[in-house]
Amino acid sequence: MKQHFSRSLICLILVLLLAAAGLQGCASKAPETTAPATTTAASETTTVSAEPSSLAEETPTELGEGAKSFTFEVTDVDGSTKYYTVHTDAETVGEALVALGLIAGEDSEYGLYVKTVDGVTLDYDTDGKYWAFYVDGEYATAGVDSTAVTDGASYAFRAE
Repeated sequence: MKQHFSRSLICLILVLLLAAAGLQGCASKAPETTAPATTTAASETTTVSAEPSSLAEETPTELGEGAKSFTFEVTDVDGSTKYYTVHTDAETVGEALVALGLIAGEDSEYGLYVKTVDGVTLDYDTDGKYWAFYVDGEYATAGVDSTAVTDGASYAFRAE
């Protein structure tokens, strides 16, 4: 009886190990990628990537005048991004961006509720999207109208 139980236990363990190995093989398949195509003409080699190219940085549009400057990035609902270099003497980022017509919104008890950025209006109550404010790549802990301008900093509004 004890020997029959041991054999059954060993068989069960083997079956579970085989099943786990089979499932692991299915889960670890890497997505297929296309290798870059290389063509050679005379002594020139050209490599064409199968991956879409993206411009990590595009030349920013220069706006405003003033002693301080900062980078302003706008990422729209479709994921397209525009870059600006803002020159200003304003005390807050909100003041500088409103003066240049880059943002607009409604005053509330919490500060400026930004609904329009670079001509695109989002209203969470209407379409479930809003403009999120970022400072140096991090979600802001204060509103745009209470964030002091820091020379050389990066500020962004992203549709979320």
